[in-house]
Amino acid sequence: MGRTSDAKERILAAAQSLIEQRGFSALGVAEICKAAGVPKGSFYYFFDSKEVLALAVLDEHWAGQRAGWSRVLSGDAPPLERLRRLFEETEAEQRAGQQSCGTVSGCLFGNLTLEMSNQTEAIRERLQQIFEAQVDMVEEVVAEARQDGEVTVSDSREAARSVVAQLEGQVLFAKLYNNTQRLDALWENCLALLGATAPGAAHRAGASLV
Repeated sequence: MGRTSDAKERILAAAQSLIEQRGFSALGVAEICKAAGVPKGSFYYFFDSKEVLALAVLDEHWAGQRAGWSRVLSGDAPPLERLRRLFEETEAEQRAGQQSCGTVSGCLFGNLTLEMSNQTEAIRERLQQIFEAQVDMVEEVVAEARQDGEVTVSDSREAARSVVAQLEGQVLFAKLYNNTQRLDALWENCLALLGATAPGAAHRAGASLV
């Protein structure tokens, strides 16, 4: 049983790595199994199809990312400080990925949205659920900041959606140009988008970016 469980994890890890490098559509089951070091029969033991595998990869990646977002966005720090940390960690992850493989991998969710959302309804729905969950998490922080008078937006939900969209879009540009410097303006733009009123917030954020 231990080897069977390990095979599934290896397939998921190999699939995610290959998707980040090359996209999903062009991948074959044989290639995924070769990268995972498992026989082809192991793939179909766990996954009925490539679509089922893609959904599993999304769920696995979101579980890890959601835990990270929850850690960063919770706590006793002021709301804008917590939100700033999310931007910093996103930037750090993209830079680490570039240093590791030589290219900016971008966001798995964004990449698959562009590639797959018009091809399979199940994947489109799962991606919608993930992005809505991201908006939910950011909305809580924006609502706190609004209550504290740190931002001037009138609709916390739509403001949170715009923040997530800006984050996703800047990561997309970083991938397109293979240049993480495209992320440098993220936090300053976010403050402008939210109509931040906290004195010195933009200066403090810029000074602490890695």
